[in-house]
Amino acid sequence: MRDRKKAAEAAKNLVAQMTLEERASQLRFDAPGIPRLGIPAYNWWNEALHGVARAGVATSFPQAVGMAAAFDEELLEEVGAAVAAEGRAKYNAFAAHGDRDIYKGLTFWSPNVNIFRDPRWGRGHETYGEDPYLTSRLGVAYVKGLQGDGEHLKAAACAKHFAVHSGPEGVRHEFDARVGKKDLYETYLPAFEACVKEGEVEAVMGAYNRTNGEPCCGSNTLIRDILRKDWNFAGHFVSDCWAISDFHERHCVTKTPEESAAMALKAGCDVNCGVTYLHLLKAYEQGMVTEEEITQAAERLFTTRFLLGCFEKTAYDEIPYETVECAEHLKLAQKMAREGMVLLKNDGILPLKKDGVKTIGVIGPNADNRTALIGNYHGTSSRYITVLEGIQDAAGEDVRVLYSQGCHLFKDRVEGLGMRQDRISEALTVAEHSDVVVLCLGLDETLEGEEGDTGNSYASGDKQDLNLPEVQRELLEAVAGCKKPVILCMMTGSAVDLCYADAHVNAILQTWYPGARGGKAVADILFGACSPSGKLPVTFYKDLEGFPAFEDYSMKGRTYRYLEKEPLYPFGYGLTYGDVSVEEACLPAAVREGEAFVVEATAVNRGTCGTDEVIQVYVKPEESAHAVRNHSLCAFARVRLEAGESRKVALRVPAEALTVVDGEGRRFVEGRRFTLYVGTGQPDERSRTLLGHGCVKIAVEL
Repeated sequence: MRDRKKAAEAAKNLVAQMTLEERASQLRFDAPGIPRLGIPAYNWWNEALHGVARAGVATSFPQAVGMAAAFDEELLEEVGAAVAAEGRAKYNAFAAHGDRDIYKGLTFWSPNVNIFRDPRWGRGHETYGEDPYLTSRLGVAYVKGLQGDGEHLKAAACAKHFAVHSGPEGVRHEFDARVGKKDLYETYLPAFEACVKEGEVEAVMGAYNRTNGEPCCGSNTLIRDILRKDWNFAGHFVSDCWAISDFHERHCVTKTPEESAAMALKAGCDVNCGVTYLHLLKAYEQGMVTEEEITQAAERLFTTRFLLGCFEKTAYDEIPYETVECAEHLKLAQKMAREGMVLLKNDGILPLKKDGVKTIGVIGPNADNRTALIGNYHGTSSRYITVLEGIQDAAGEDVRVLYSQGCHLFKDRVEGLGMRQDRISEALTVAEHSDVVVLCLGLDETLEGEEGDTGNSYASGDKQDLNLPEVQRELLEAVAGCKKPVILCMMTGSAVDLCYADAHVNAILQTWYPGARGGKAVADILFGACSPSGKLPVTFYKDLEGFPAFEDYSMKGRTYRYLEKEPLYPFGYGLTYGDVSVEEACLPAAVREGEAFVVEATAVNRGTCGTDEVIQVYVKPEESAHAVRNHSLCAFARVRLEAGESRKVALRVPAEALTVVDGEGRRFVEGRRFTLYVGTGQPDERSRTLLGHGCVKIAVEL
């Protein structure tokens, strides 16, 4: 394992040789070189949410929410390891040419473990969904994959955005997220805590907003008290980009750049993504910060660089450039894309039988849209396979594939001089001449994403509601009215209103943003080369009527744990081409307070098709007023079952599953009786109706 003590000592010795000016210069994200000490320039800013981003060619994995839908910790760790390997290969090549530019270092500002609490948030597709337990498990897996377990860090991961951050994007630079201690410790902090304590994540990034009055990148409560004191975080803390300048310009909690720099540094922010730390020496001269505080931050940053092996030979120095987008990684990306796609409806039309179909109509603005494949914070692929191309490749020579864009993604016409909906007659013609229609609708990163990065200027990257753009809704109704079988491929990174589709099309496949070659994975599922097996990591609501305000950070009425209305498609739901249910479940040993325990479940596939399935365990305390309104996910396992096969699965439930959190943020066990629910979805009535079977109940008494 890595020796942090040794790295910290080396960092201390190196920093001691620097002048105060040199130490302060190293707290910038674009740290300059110090030639006299043999220190090259280093840019801390790199991105890797689902592949190495923004530095040229790299394997393009599905966007984070699509990977979350696989409910597969082991596979996600493999993805993290592949991303780190490509990051090392690119770093080695760039450094050999003296290229120390942005997006070319080894410090990846990933994963995003914020909770996707509101479906309107534009950046929600960067996360692992709405559940703290799922996000914790997947966040830890990705961190471990990125960082590796060698003598040096393979790459340095960063858990972001700490904390209580999930929109609205348009006001994030001045917004104060007010949150009670129960929601803070029950929902918003667990994934960060797991990444720190279990994943040993090397970095944590602060959020733009304030939390309960304190700017997150200068919060004594979050950084000093919780992160460093309570959790013993030993790595470095980085601000979000230009967030520290918001202290005086937008939050107005300070008056000058010097005051803002001092507030952040004294709270424990080590590196500034932005320019405010250029004022650190003035802050020092004015007595706002001490030499010791500047030195401590520099030592933390050089500890990370020593852990990465930046000043010595490492086992990763010989990773060749050919690792980038290699066949093994492309295969891994396809596997992840297939596992993450969620079949929401199927009346039996899927999988398609080639011998029964002569003509397939592929229609929609996302059918041949490369942007809809890749999500945001993406790299460049040497090849893209859209859904249209995937279907064309898979259909074979005997099946004719007709195509129409159908409509623009959001504008009311495709051609500027055309009339409104100038492609809809072509779409209807294609449908009329087809045996089956694959309709590809949805969004892309130009409509949902980060403030400042999207074309969605009217909502700063957020969605105003759950509706698809009006032109797409009209296309859906028109195509559904042609009386031809319709399969809807929905390409979004978040929940949208699918009520009309649920009632009027034959099948719905949620593909997310499946990666640059994701069209092949879509075709594999449509034609039955594999069975869909993804599960929703977010709730798909019927509508937002009565839903809490976007700015309200209370969990009441939000996500499956606190939902008060029936959803359209519940968290944890997803169909397969098999028919898997949990027939039996038991506890092989007594459950003891404060100890993890095992649930044994017997799963049976009574269908005619082999498939992967995700077995899920939910818990509900029966004697606590502090329990969540409904129930909480506490274990899951992906299992392969061939047709007719029965298999026993062991699922480990952590001791924390039996705890509750009170209004003061204290976590403890209250009551002696609990109920566990074991199945292929939630124990709610809507899941039972959609899946055709429910969960097995286990009564637990301490």
